[in-house]
Amino acid sequence: MVYFTERTQKFLADLEVNNNRDWFAANKEIFKVHVEQPFEKFVTDLIEPMKAFFPNMEITSKESIFRIYRDVRFGKDKSPYKIHMSAIIAPGGRKDFRNPGFYIELKANEIRVYSGIYEPDANSLTSIRKRIATNSKELDQIITNKKFKSTFGEIRGARNKVLPKDLKIYSDTHPLIFNKAFYYFHVMDEQWICSPKLLQQIMKVAEVAMPMNHFLSRAIN
Repeated sequence: MVYFTERTQKFLADLEVNNNRDWFAANKEIFKVHVEQPFEKFVTDLIEPMKAFFPNMEITSKESIFRIYRDVRFGKDKSPYKIHMSAIIAPGGRKDFRNPGFYIELKANEIRVYSGIYEPDANSLTSIRKRIATNSKELDQIITNKKFKSTFGEIRGARNKVLPKDLKIYSDTHPLIFNKAFYYFHVMDEQWICSPKLLQQIMKVAEVAMPMNHFLSRAIN
């Protein structure tokens, strides 16, 4: 099934250079018909095959999708709208920052598929680091796998220069033990946006992420 069209891409591209309330109001119907509604259908259809990874997941697209409106209260950037559509597919939907689910981001010229854990709480971070320390060979097998490297490249995330006192004895076990976040992403170029095989391709990317997701899940659960 084709979810998005050139009208979808054009709206998102135009929004990037017309990021103001007057322009958006004048083009709101285009947004609803060619961006919002097809994205909701796309996420609804993607949730179903994703249940293979999350057997107990019972969420709707509305629980997964982020609004396009930006919160401008605290940041320096006062642009009122995001220039992409996005959703988190995980057991808790867009509010789930604990489980390594999938964050999907649709821009005018690309789709990004993120996975991993971006902001683990203190207890989860400690658990992940201990698992890295005691299972460094397993971790290396996952991240050096050819499919993982060609799909995601590397594990990303901010790093601590020094570990907490109770973890310092593990400092030499693996470089990733210093990470404060553990995420990875794949960029799907423009050809996939309007492809009838978009869903299948995202699922292929997700499948490659699962060994690392399982590693993180076993640490925190």
